[in-house]
Amino acid sequence: MHYDASNPLIVQSDSSILVEVDNPRYAEARDALAPFAELEKSPEHIHTYRLTPLSLWNAAAAGMSAQAMLDVLGRYSKFPLPANLAADIHELVGRYGRVKLERFTPPREDQRNASSPAAEETPAPSGMSALRLVCEDAPLLEELARQPRLREYLGKRLDRNSFLIEPGHRGVLKQALIALGYPAEDLAGYTEGAPLPMKLRSLTRSGLPFHVRDYQRDAADIFYAGGDVRGGSGVIVLPCGAGKTIVGIAVMALMQRSTLVLTTGITAVKQWRREILERTDLTEEQVAEYTGEIKDIGPVTLATYQILTYRPDKSEEFPHFQLFDQRDWGLIIYDEVHLLPAPVFRVTAQIQARRRLGLTATLVREDGREADVFSLIGPKKYDVPWRELESKGWIAEAACAEIRVAMPEPLRMEYAVAEWRNKYRIASENPAKDDIVACLLDRYSDRRVLIIGQYLKQLRQLRKRFNIPLITGQTSNSEREDLYDKFRKGEVRSLILSKVGNFALDLPDANVLIQVSGTFGSRQEEAQRLGRILRPKSGGETAHFYTLVSRDTREQDFAHHRQLFLTEQGYSYRILDGAEMLEQARAAG
Repeated sequence: MHYDASNPLIVQSDSSILVEVDNPRYAEARDALAPFAELEKSPEHIHTYRLTPLSLWNAAAAGMSAQAMLDVLGRYSKFPLPANLAADIHELVGRYGRVKLERFTPPREDQRNASSPAAEETPAPSGMSALRLVCEDAPLLEELARQPRLREYLGKRLDRNSFLIEPGHRGVLKQALIALGYPAEDLAGYTEGAPLPMKLRSLTRSGLPFHVRDYQRDAADIFYAGGDVRGGSGVIVLPCGAGKTIVGIAVMALMQRSTLVLTTGITAVKQWRREILERTDLTEEQVAEYTGEIKDIGPVTLATYQILTYRPDKSEEFPHFQLFDQRDWGLIIYDEVHLLPAPVFRVTAQIQARRRLGLTATLVREDGREADVFSLIGPKKYDVPWRELESKGWIAEAACAEIRVAMPEPLRMEYAVAEWRNKYRIASENPAKDDIVACLLDRYSDRRVLIIGQYLKQLRQLRKRFNIPLITGQTSNSEREDLYDKFRKGEVRSLILSKVGNFALDLPDANVLIQVSGTFGSRQEEAQRLGRILRPKSGGETAHFYTLVSRDTREQDFAHHRQLFLTEQGYSYRILDGAEMLEQARAAG
């Protein structure tokens, strides 16, 4: 292969990849690399990606071959690929599916003496029978079977290439296998679940035309896979504002089965219910809510992660886990799967016979449990770059800026002598940020503005100064919904939101977001917050995302980490100086 020194990639033997941001081929190289490499660092000029086992297995599960990955690296690399890399990629990619889980139907009595003792493969019946773990490589299976973390989940040996598996061990077995470096391909099938006839509307209840967009239909079709055992479990990665809820509804319409939807809070439950009733022929009685307020169960049930993980005492079991057994669910949808609480992984390991769809804007989890998402919900089945949807007008174009604000001298001294754990909060609550907010509110007085922050003291001060409604976790749901409704109608043009603003807010007219304080270095939070303003605008106008950061503090360090997320999606940050902004505003005013 011919290598060109003007290419943007430097591929290194430790599986890291350096990418030149200022290179003319940067954007196309980044988009080609993203499906199988993980972004680690994104300073101004050189970004660092890494090939990890999980990034390679997600790509393999989505149908990308090791050779296709090597072709991408070769196409964009400045120099010949390291000698070890091809072998390493082929080895790791080849591990996915070396071990398989299949349904096992014991031979009938009159077949027991037949010459082949191997299990028959049969279509999945409605109930779950025994499973078998199969590996054509007998020495590998022997090696894995001797591993303590796997051995306890293996039943009797069926032959040199397979073991009997209890259905209840299906999830924990897959967790053990991925920890050992051999992610299983799960072909054991699913229970069908209770029938639920439903149709998508061509006109919504409000009388507006409705159709599923091409990429939403592709995502639903790839997940469902025509009902085949190779479909039915996995994660769809789409930007906030791109209609992940519609993908979920499209999958429901393909499956026609009773569905449990798990999501981040009551606001999200209300939004899902509104969308399902608006876009399908299901009746209000068929779509139930199971939350802290209401505990109804119906053919479609919408529940919050909070209610599932509630328990009166830490020594007790989770009483609401019984929801998973209340109906014969054919599909369980995990909204914002990157936020799935740890206890829900435990119960998910026990319900592997149900089809499972994860929806998210980013596979990154702050707790590092991406492997559990892969093994228990399923691998990534579909994603599409944010910039691709932006170029087609499906999400708004976004301009992102970080405004660095100096701290007043007395506060600098307080920061200097503060304990390490208090420094972040002092920097986040920097009162000098308030004048920048005033400047931005004046600049965008004709727009719909959201101000989001982490600390209530800071947000209450902003409410007092600017007389803007504040929504926190303590705001009643009725007041919250009333304010959201007024914002949508334009009766309220600005809102201040605490962390409740991170999740599942459907505020399509918001076009300016001012982040006055963020949660440490959370990429997932940056995804949620940017997503608040990425709904396409009626006039095609640009959305603006500002994050305010105290200069030369821990907050600036954490903000740099959060930029990783925007870089992954193809956005770049402008760095602005707060003092210069105020000076320009004074000169102009």
